[in-house]
Amino acid sequence: MATPAIENIVNLHPNVDITIFGSAISTRVFEYHPNVQRIVIDGSRKQKFRVFHLYKQARQLGRFDCAISFRRTLASKLFVWFCEATLKGNYRRYTKRAIHQVIRYNDFVNKVFKVKVSASQLTIYKNQKPVNTHKSDKKLLGINPGASYGSAKRWYPEEFAKVAGELSGQYDIVIFGGPGETDIASDIEKSLIENGITNYQNLAGKTSITALIENISNLDLFITGDSGPMHVAAAFQVPTVAIFGPTKDDETSQWMNDKSVIVKKNLKCQPCMKRTCPLQHHDCMKLITAVEVLDAVKRLN
Repeated sequence: MATPAIENIVNLHPNVDITIFGSAISTRVFEYHPNVQRIVIDGSRKQKFRVFHLYKQARQLGRFDCAISFRRTLASKLFVWFCEATLKGNYRRYTKRAIHQVIRYNDFVNKVFKVKVSASQLTIYKNQKPVNTHKSDKKLLGINPGASYGSAKRWYPEEFAKVAGELSGQYDIVIFGGPGETDIASDIEKSLIENGITNYQNLAGKTSITALIENISNLDLFITGDSGPMHVAAAFQVPTVAIFGPTKDDETSQWMNDKSVIVKKNLKCQPCMKRTCPLQHHDCMKLITAVEVLDAVKRLN
């Protein structure tokens, strides 16, 4: 969701050389960005004396005209402070009212560079050599049941399987997920097998972030919870049904994807923003049915 703000920096300074510093997962989004000269993985996270290692990494990067962080943690503030840079900026929220996170990031960049430009679409640059090509008469449906935020954001595997089963006549199915989401993906796979459905792939825990981006970009339809892959789909304008429970869809839904439908329940306890259901009933997800998601798919067609 920070990519529109970064693209606005590039538009202001077309010849800028960018160094991306962060986690091994998030930095992969910029692997093929034409202005990104270096990607440096934050190696301080598991270090006993993290502040010292942050300082060491910041100094090893060299000098910059500008150093900014899109995070609000103490570690990110220290890192920017340690950097040798003429202009520095740490992300902050400038309003308490509910606005999309893309706008928050863009407002931050506007403040740092003293400009007033609007945020455009999410932008991810792909490898020019395709990782996979889909050879089938059917369209391609992606199922993303996981969510790293916590179990409260996850819809149920049996419901995902019902949706995939109903659509398997029109679509070949790809199940996505990270290394920690292989169990829920396996549950979906088992349900498909029990129902005699064979035109699927289970890629959970088997792909790199780069391959995940490539695979999502080639989809004809994506059904997902509120997650990172949901935003990847938005960057490529993939028709998407996004299932929301405890989180704020007005702040973290797909940005500028006209082919997007949100399914949610609007309960009094929503949005609680908790990683697990504090009321222990999980109704914000439990009450969403496969029929509702299939109806949302029809609205996209």
